[in-house]
Amino acid sequence: MIAVLCGGVGAARFLAGLVGVVDPAEVVAIVNTGDDTELHGLSISPDLDTITYTLSGRVNPETGWGLAGDEFSTMDALDALGGSTWFRLGNLDLATHLYRTGRLRQGATVTEVTAELARAFGLRLTLLPMSNEPVRTLLELVDGGTVGFQDYFVRLRHAVAVRAVRWPAAAAALPAPGVIEALTGARIIIIAPSNPVVSIDPILAVPGIREALRSRRERVVAISPIVAGAALKGPADRLLTELGGSATAAGVAAWLADVVGVLVVDEADADHAADVEAHGMTCVVTPTVMSDAEVAAGLARTVLAAGGLTELA
Repeated sequence: MIAVLCGGVGAARFLAGLVGVVDPAEVVAIVNTGDDTELHGLSISPDLDTITYTLSGRVNPETGWGLAGDEFSTMDALDALGGSTWFRLGNLDLATHLYRTGRLRQGATVTEVTAELARAFGLRLTLLPMSNEPVRTLLELVDGGTVGFQDYFVRLRHAVAVRAVRWPAAAAALPAPGVIEALTGARIIIIAPSNPVVSIDPILAVPGIREALRSRRERVVAISPIVAGAALKGPADRLLTELGGSATAAGVAAWLADVVGVLVVDEADADHAADVEAHGMTCVVTPTVMSDAEVAAGLARTVLAAGGLTELA
């Protein structure tokens, strides 16, 4: 078994490469739900949906999220009525949220609904939410006030400075069924190239998950989402800096040092290898910018080999 901790777009692209080089049935993806929100009475799980759409081959290739060929006439009609449309939901995408919301109201768990959607989209890997309980990411802004992740990321276009990130509901949450078993039984645990602050930290905030990784640190391989001092997508570089870290491969190593035994960094950051290894981990240098499926598959093979699975790589 191969366990992968996942955020959204970067993780989805890595998973697409991984399931191209190993049997998808061997992969368990544990996905951040700190980004989840409720809009228009609908339960929305952006990271779970991005991974589902990507692995099904139906993701919008221009954005990396949403469904290819989707239209937004429903949002346009809502806008004409004076409704809130800052979070754009495509017509086809709405079907996913309607299904999820209906099933949750019937008493299904997030884990159950996630599995149902994965099957409907033809996925063969196991897709797990980090928890069945809501563990929403809250960001305290430098200018005052606290907002949820989607307000920060979409409505405010992550253009505001952050002084703290919190998960107040985490203490009362439990890992979703199968999560701890996957982490303790996996031959390798991979942390996909995802924002360490708002994609990986929410998963680690769920009681028991960070401890499970710490106990198997030598089997944990992470991929840096920072390349040449910048995030390829999203605000990871700014958040690391605003919260007292550094937007470098070494900064990612410092952020994840207690749970990671190997950090894979891009060739552009080869000169950071010594600084990475100063945090008590091995540094592996390889191309990490997944510009196409071949690069993603090559990255997956390198990560597997870094974790000692040479027979699969």
